Parts: sequence; structure tokens; C-alpha cells
Amino acid sequence: YVKAVEKKGKKVKKTLEIALLYDAAGKPKIQGVKRISKPGRRMYRSVLEITPVKYGHGALMLSTPKGVMTDKEAKKENIGGEVLCYVY
Repeated sequence: YVKAVEKKGKKVKKTLEIALLYDAAGKPKIQGVKRISKPGRRMYRSVLEITPVKYGHGALMLSTPKGVMTDKEAKKENIGGEVLCYVY
């Protein structure tokens, strides 16, 4: 899904610049991203509450004590965490 990631900025003004992958027809491999946790409302899920995104065609990004993981990696590690976003 992601071609390259680059960190930019210093201290408080840090950002991530993400380059997306495209297929041979020029369409991006990522069709959409939906942010779930926000500063005013954090959403957490246990390993039992993690469900597939778009019938398994998407990914759920989680911030766990072991780092940022997809839903499949978190289930394999048997760990839950803060839900960052859906990627499909």
C-alpha cells in the first residue's frame, strides 16, 4: 500500500509524508482512509473486539504496546490497543 515514508519537521511540528503505491492503470492501491481515534475521543479495542475491515480487504491500524500494527498482526500477537484508522 505504501511506497515510502519520510519524517519531516522538528519538535512539535513533526509530520509524516507518505507516498502511495499505484497499479499499472494508475489507480492508487488505497481507496480510502478513515480516522477513528481523535484527540477528544480515544477508541480502544481488545484482541477479542478486533474485526476484519471491508470483509478482509482492508486493514485496521492499531497502536499497541509493541508498536503500530495491523489488525492481523495484533491478532497474531494476541494484543489490543488504540484504534488509529481503517485503510481500505
